Amino acid sequence: MKATQSTSDWQLQTAKARFSELFRKARTEGPQHITRQGKESVTMIPTEEYVKLTQPKGKPQNLHDFLRQSPLMGVKLDLRRNKEVGRDIKL
Repeated sequence: MKATQSTSDWQLQTAKARFSELFRKARTEGPQHITRQGKESVTMIPTEEYVKLTQPKGKPQNLHDFLRQSPLMGVKLDLRRNKEVGRDIKL
C-alpha cells in the first residue's frame, strides 16, 4: 500500500498477497476497498453487512406504513388545489 492511502485501501496485487490480513480487517475494522490500476474497485465487507444491505425490508402492512417507509418521508408538498374553473367554450 502507498503511504498516502488509507489502511482500508488496497491495490489488487497487495490484496492478493495479504488476503488473510485483508479478510481480518474487513471483519474487524470495516469495509476494505480494493482497486486495480487505480480505477476499478470493489469493497470487501462482512457477510452480516451484506445481508443487511440486500435483505428486503419487509412488506408494509398497510398504506400508512408504506408511506412512512418512503425515502421521500418528510418532503414538503404543496397540495393546494387550483380553484380556477377553466375557460368558457362555445358548443
